[in-house]
Amino acid sequence: MTVLPILIAPDPKLKAKAKKVDAVDDETLKLMNDMVETMHSANGIGLAAPQVGVSKRIIVVDILPKDERGRPIRMANPEIIWASEEDELREEGCLSLPDQYADVLRPKNVRVRYVDHENEIREIDAEGMLSVCVQHEIDHLEGTLFVDYLSTLRRKMIIRKLQKIQKLAEANA
Repeated sequence: MTVLPILIAPDPKLKAKAKKVDAVDDETLKLMNDMVETMHSANGIGLAAPQVGVSKRIIVVDILPKDERGRPIRMANPEIIWASEEDELREEGCLSLPDQYADVLRPKNVRVRYVDHENEIREIDAEGMLSVCVQHEIDHLEGTLFVDYLSTLRRKMIIRKLQKIQKLAEANA
């Protein structure tokens, strides 16, 4: 497996809508496995293909603690087919927005239909952290970042901060 580079906001690729996957073939499975490796190496709990520069509707999720990992969920073409009316406010962060966190209001529970790593159609009922993580990663497939749920002022502050960090990194490279 390969650790892939993670795009950092405001990279325009993060704002593009991802394309549907025709089938989970060997190439797609390799990408899924590389994404799991990348997510784990970055200490993340979720990752979407657009975050590694691939415009495909693929996400991977592993919310278990570090020492219990090993059963990540790999999803192609995930879609929320039901969401609870009850919402929940939770703090979110993102590998594409390093060290930036904010509270986001989302449905408390969701049901997701997807194609798994064996090219089988599955459904999962997600609650708690899994629900938040799956919704967050599906947003990436639509070109939506968690900061898009924030006020314009707060979003601009976070993006400007990331741009400054990126410029400093480039100057020191």
